[in-house]
Amino acid sequence: MRNLSDFLGILVFDKWTCNTNGRQAIFFHEPGGYAQVSDSTAASPGEPGSAALDRAVGAYTVPDTTAGYTAMMIDFGFCFNAGEWDFPDAPLRGLYARHRVYDGVSGIEAFEPWLARLEKQMTERVLGEEAAQIPPEWYGGDWNELERLLERLDRRRDRVRELIFSARNSGREPFPNWKVRHA
Repeated sequence: MRNLSDFLGILVFDKWTCNTNGRQAIFFHEPGGYAQVSDSTAASPGEPGSAALDRAVGAYTVPDTTAGYTAMMIDFGFCFNAGEWDFPDAPLRGLYARHRVYDGVSGIEAFEPWLARLEKQMTERVLGEEAAQIPPEWYGGDWNELERLLERLDRRRDRVRELIFSARNSGREPFPNWKVRHA
């Protein structure tokens, strides 16, 4: 799969927003896709991808035979506990049902850079700027209620690591290769 790590990023998002629905994804393959080639790695002189050809014609496209399936994350309707706008956290919430997508997780560092982005870049100011673009009919025109939700989201940024640890410690072993190290 081309974007397997996106399952880790979306888990960070789902934990942050308390998506109370199971994570859903669709998978697609674009036959006949093309890749942009612009460097000269592993090609012989005169072959596509060679430095000589790159200098002569610049970047070009070739059929992308290495592209597998791509996952697209869908259905965000139960973020903030659907219409309740609260956060009833539970250890297994937000996890994709087929835990095989988490086989590459061997520690909390697997969730970088998403955790760092959430903790350091998703500031109260950024949340406010994004909220200003939301049509009022989406939040019933109650700016004060939306503002309270944003304040809670801002405070939750630092809890997401803890929520991921609670998933790991749940007994269901969603991250089979993340072993607890005992001192």
